[in-house]
Order: sequence, then structure tokens, then C-alpha cells
Amino acid sequence: MTINQDWLAQLPLDHVEKIKSVSGGDINDSYLLETKTNRYFMKVQPGRGEKFFAHEIEGLNLLGAIANTPEIIASGEVNQDGYLILNWIDTGRGSQFELGKMVATVHQQHVPRFGLDHNFTAGKLPKINTWQSDWVTFYINQRLKPLVNLAIKNGRWNDWRQTHFQSLCDQFATYYTTHQVIPSLLHGDLWAGNYMFEKTGEPMLIDPDVFYGDRELDIAMTTIFGGFDHDFYEGYNSVYPLLRGLNQRISWYQLNYLLAHLNLFGESYGSMVDQILGKY
Repeated sequence: MTINQDWLAQLPLDHVEKIKSVSGGDINDSYLLETKTNRYFMKVQPGRGEKFFAHEIEGLNLLGAIANTPEIIASGEVNQDGYLILNWIDTGRGSQFELGKMVATVHQQHVPRFGLDHNFTAGKLPKINTWQSDWVTFYINQRLKPLVNLAIKNGRWNDWRQTHFQSLCDQFATYYTTHQVIPSLLHGDLWAGNYMFEKTGEPMLIDPDVFYGDRELDIAMTTIFGGFDHDFYEGYNSVYPLLRGLNQRISWYQLNYLLAHLNLFGESYGSMVDQILGKY
């Protein structure tokens, strides 16, 4: 989209002197805004209205209560384009150990049930967050199966995948009949692109997709695409030690993110999905 001065004039900021397109993921248009006194990071979702960013705002507020997150400056819409303005972050290098401690502190925030008080359906993938007292019900019915159904709709599923997927679900359900999960606040999309270090070296969490679930789901995401080293897990365990046997469970949770990528990007992720399914 093209942003002109009339569009910028409707923002709740002092006169914007400069706007520059910057990288910020593949979902939103992202910009650096400069006024006489400040710099800001702005995301825009063309034609989707201010409701598009409501879930991210709630996530930043929940995480920001106990972790370092960007400051929300303003949100709203201009000509039906939703926008979210955050403070600009000058980045630097920092400690993976401290990042691990921060994530562990987030996971120590507990509630009695799994889910969140609203769904997020404005994105490309369904996120059904209806509160559940049972983790198996939540994870299978509100995370995995909606992604499988979308893969079927997109022509990216077959009988072999379905057979092994059902076996995985059966083993998952059996395991958690005798093991308890405590609902933790999750970042929800904890890959290397969703943390940064400030110029001071302090870690920061960005672009959350929060809900309350098994903390091992966040940990699983850190193992798929890299960006988290040994120090991260050492820092995490120094605050909130992971439970024994994680290596036997982690593929259940890796599958969630790989199914999401299968739907978003196609069969380039099919072999990774099949590698997990083939274990069951």
C-alpha cells in the first residue's frame, strides 16, 4: 500500500517528518516513522481495521507485565487500514541466558484453564482459544485438528498422514491421562524472529500470539528453526526447570508449528511434517 501525507495526518502523533518502509515479517506492512522528537515502529494491515491488532495488543500487555516488550504508543485505523504504533527499538547483542530466564518467568504465570478470553481469526490460520479445563481437548481440537482440516482444504493432506496423525493423537491423549499440565502464559510464536536484544543488551519479546497452555509448546518452537543456543536453555532451567522426558514429547508440539507452515508455505514443509508423523 502507499501511505500519503493525508493518511499520516490522521495518526495521533505530532507531524510525521519521515516515513520509511522496513522489514517486519510477512503479515503486515512495516514502517519507521520519525517526528521532530521521536522515532516509532508502525505496523499496518491494509483494509483490515483496528480489530486486527487487538490480539497482539493484549499479548503485549500480558507479556509486558512481567517481561520486556515494546511500548504501545497508539493503535487504530485510517481509511479502514488497521495500524499499531510502537516505540522504536535500537538493537544490539545480548545474553541468551538472560533471554531464557525471561521466557521462564513468562511461563511461571499460571491460570486455572487452557485458552484465552477470545479467538483470533483475523489471520491466515485459525486460533480457537475457547477455555478448556483439559489440555488434551484444547490442543488436539483447538490447535492440531483445525490445522489438519485447513491442510485438507488446501489439498495438502492424504490418507497416510491422517492415519499417523490419529495415532499421534491417541498416544498424546493416553500420555496425559496420567500426567498433569499446568496452564502457563505462552508467547505462542517463539521463534528467533520474535525476540531481539536492545542496544543495552536487554532481551525483548515481540510479536506475541498469546494463550495459556503447556509451556513445552513454546520450547518446541525454539528447537525447529534455530536461534536459541545452549545458554538459553540453561537460563530457562535456572528459573523454571523443564520436566524430564521432554525429548520424547517435543515432536507432539513441533507438529503444531510445522502444520502451520505446511498450510502457509506448502509442501516444502511436508517432509518435516511426515518425519514427525512417521514416528506414530
